[in-house]
Amino acid sequence: LCSEKPDQRLLPRWRPLGRQQLLREPSWCQRSRIKDKELTYQSPKPFPLDRHPSTSQLLLFDIDGVIRDVSGSYRRALQATVEHYCGWLPAPACIDALKGEGRWNNDWDASLELLRRNGTSLPARHDLIDVFSNFYFGGDPDGDPGAWTGYISDEPLRVQHDFFTALDQNGWRWGFVSGAEPPSARFVLQQRLGLVNPPLIAMGDAPDKPDPTGLVQLSDSLLPHRSGGVVAYLGDTVADVQTVLNARTQRPDRQWISLAVSPPHLLPGSQERSAYEQQLMSAGADLILPSTEAAIQWSKGSKGSDRKGKSETMR
Repeated sequence: LCSEKPDQRLLPRWRPLGRQQLLREPSWCQRSRIKDKELTYQSPKPFPLDRHPSTSQLLLFDIDGVIRDVSGSYRRALQATVEHYCGWLPAPACIDALKGEGRWNNDWDASLELLRRNGTSLPARHDLIDVFSNFYFGGDPDGDPGAWTGYISDEPLRVQHDFFTALDQNGWRWGFVSGAEPPSARFVLQQRLGLVNPPLIAMGDAPDKPDPTGLVQLSDSLLPHRSGGVVAYLGDTVADVQTVLNARTQRPDRQWISLAVSPPHLLPGSQERSAYEQQLMSAGADLILPSTEAAIQWSKGSKGSDRKGKSETMR
């Protein structure tokens, strides 16, 4: 992992920490100090949604990097949080490399891990969460979104409302499985995209990816039968790809397809984007899309047929 400091060599990859240094407690059991809110994972409960009677095809989406560009918000908050504690501003390439390891989907964990690799004395987790949330929301996450002044206001959308109308017309039901905090996820889906009661698994609803619990839970709620059917998941990280692979193992009765897209800060044709896409394919992605909107074209001709096990790039 790279460092901005000229006198510092490449930082080491993750290694197990000693008992006294253990960081990686499950984030769905962590307590956010904002309004003393508990983000506690509960066992899956049925969603109060009617099953779609006419389709056995489901396309689920990650949100950050897929539905919205978070390079100027969540990733910027990650950078600012690390800089707040140690004075070092990690470059986007450093964050890409960390995410590429497949275990740092949670940005609070990623912030702590970058601090650890930089040799910084680690802050208490709840203190870091407060700092991160102040950068990202700039106000009370459970309060009026109109009062938020943080980086969340700098999130370009990668799709618009009619994108989901087109998926409906192509015979695909859709929903979202994301590690984003619920207020943030609801803000982009309901207020910015205008979706009504969108099917959503967010932070606290299921364990962190690559655990497939959220993916399996939502597919069971939305598909017309408890077994069978096609479930595609579009994400932008190795952890997203691994989530699909784990779902295949846990629920072989369904066909699972891993779609992937590069985050928007990686420009088309760049060496960095090519390397990132190769990383996604090496992790097991079935198809690399050039953009999130390309999922419409894919959904027109795909019935899930024989994509599984064949890594491809759609141009």
